[in-house]
Amino acid sequence: MKASELKAKSADELQVELLSLTKAQFGLRMQVATQQMTKTSEIRKVRRAISRVKTVLTQKDAQK
Repeated sequence: MKASELKAKSADELQVELLSLTKAQFGLRMQVATQQMTKTSEIRKVRRAISRVKTVLTQKDAQK
């Protein structure tokens, strides 16, 4: 998801998005631990998406 798409969402929607991404990250880490993961690049994508959401949340918080 692009940052411009994230900026259009409300803070509550971003919190829900962040929660789902952290759950996805946990699932991916478990797949790595049990050696079931084939696409290790997914971890990087999720990690960066989490940081994008956190950045937009911080920006929205600073504007208040």
